[in-house]
This record gives sequence, C-alpha cells and structure tokens, in this order.
Amino acid sequence: MSAGELTAAGSVASLPVFAGLLCAGTAAWLLAGGDQVSRRARLVLGGGGPVVPGGPVSWERLAIAVRVRAARWREWAGLGVGLLVALLGGSVIPLVLGAVSVPLVRRWLRVRERERARAGRAADVVALCGAAVGELRAGAQPGQALTAAIRRTAAGEGRVGAAEPGVLAAAAFGGDVAAALREAAREPGAEGLAGMAACWRVSVDGGAGLAAGLERLEGALRAERDRQESLRAQLAGARSTAVVLALLPLVGLLMGTALGAEPLRVLLHTSMGWGCLLAGGVLEALGLLWCRRIVRMGER
Repeated sequence: MSAGELTAAGSVASLPVFAGLLCAGTAAWLLAGGDQVSRRARLVLGGGGPVVPGGPVSWERLAIAVRVRAARWREWAGLGVGLLVALLGGSVIPLVLGAVSVPLVRRWLRVRERERARAGRAADVVALCGAAVGELRAGAQPGQALTAAIRRTAAGEGRVGAAEPGVLAAAAFGGDVAAALREAAREPGAEGLAGMAACWRVSVDGGAGLAAGLERLEGALRAERDRQESLRAQLAGARSTAVVLALLPLVGLLMGTALGAEPLRVLLHTSMGWGCLLAGGVLEALGLLWCRRIVRMGER
C-alpha cells in the first residue's frame, strides 16, 4: 500500500472521531446558550445596539438557562438510551421502557426544581430580614426600609414569593403590611415571613423595636437553614449509596456482554429473561422507594 493510500485510510478512519467531537462540541454550545450569544453578537455587530440595556448577562441568568436546557435533555435521555438498547438487542421492549421513563424523569426534575426554589426562597427571606435591619439601623422608616430591602433582595433572580407586589404596595401606601406578609408566607419556603409579620404587628401595636425583633428572627432563620443544610449533607451519602446500588444491574449487563454471555438476548428474547426483567424491575423500584422513604424519615 502506498503512502497516499495510507494517508487516505487514516483520514477516513479519523472521520468518525472528528464527527463525534464536532457533535459533542455543538451540543455543549447549544446547552450553554450559544445560539443566543451568536444572535446577540450579530445584532451588536450589525448596528442594532446592545440587546440587554442593563449590561452583560449575569452569571445567574446564564446558569438558569443552562440548567433549563440540561433538564430538557435529561427528560428525553431515557428514550434515547431505550432506543439505543432496542437497536442493540433487536427488541422493542427497551424503547417502550424508555418512553415510560420520560414522564417519570420529568416529574422527578420538577420535584427537584420545586425543592431548589423553596430553598432559594428561604435564603431570600433571611436576606430580606438582614437588609431590613440594615435599613432600619440607617434611620429609614419601617415602610421605606421594607421596600428598599425587598428591592435589594430581588436585585438578583431571587424573589420572596408571588405575593411580593402586595407587600410592596402595602409598605409604600400605608396598607396592612402584616397581612400582606402573612399572605406571602404561604409560599413554600417563605414561612419565615410569618415571623416577620408578627414582628411588624408587635412594633406597630405596642411600639416595640422592629429592628431588634427582625434581627432575632434573622438569627433564628439562619440557624434553621444551617441545620437543614447540615442534615442534607449528612444524607448525601445515603442518596449516593442508593444511586450506586441502583446502577449495579447495568454494570452486571455490561460485564456479561464483555464476557460474551449475551445478556440482552436472554432478557429480551426468552420467556425466562422476561420474567427476570419483570422481577428485577419490580425489586429495583421497591428498593428505590424504600431508600427514598428512609431519606425522607431522616429529613423529618
């Protein structure tokens, strides 16, 4: 074989690797919001002016965009894996299981998003108490201090709840701030606003110091948040162990395939394999539910 033929053969052999790297890079670029960045660059270079008047996009917004796109990809990851296994095993069963996993993964991601929003809202309440104390110590009136504290807390992507406009209106126009705070405290994670409403009611009716009450409330909420974070860190090991145990059957399938035992053919094309697949799936689901119950009991 001549040198030219060797070079051509090497180029052809490297084409799949290059295509894989190109696809991976394109997927990462799209997940990171590359289409928005390129569109913004075209507008700026084309004389359209800056798209965002307030300056560059914050890291928080970029992280939220990346997280949303990644969640969409993860929703359909099960279907993609099921399609791949169906092609390798020559059976439609993995494809059906992958399609069934899509709504389950979507529900799990929504639960995680609600928990993340609840934790973020609780952190915003603590920051709101601290900002209000700072404004009151600086000599601001209670209504002005609360308005400035809410706007400062909402400067990032954080919000204290859907009832925030009502709290702002009550603080700005002399309404019932305590009632508005109690209404906002119904949001998950914003339960600390009920204590803030109690401090506000006591300071208005009895003339007690609002700053001192809010400062004590901030300390109590911060201690509660630290306790929950410590508990969550202690339970992280149990969650990791459950995930590892749940992935062990997949490791067994890979080892069996490497040894030439053809586990996919046995599982997908024989009656005994169907029974083992059904029993294994039921035991896997029961094990995950049991681990989840243990973690939930530890959290309570």
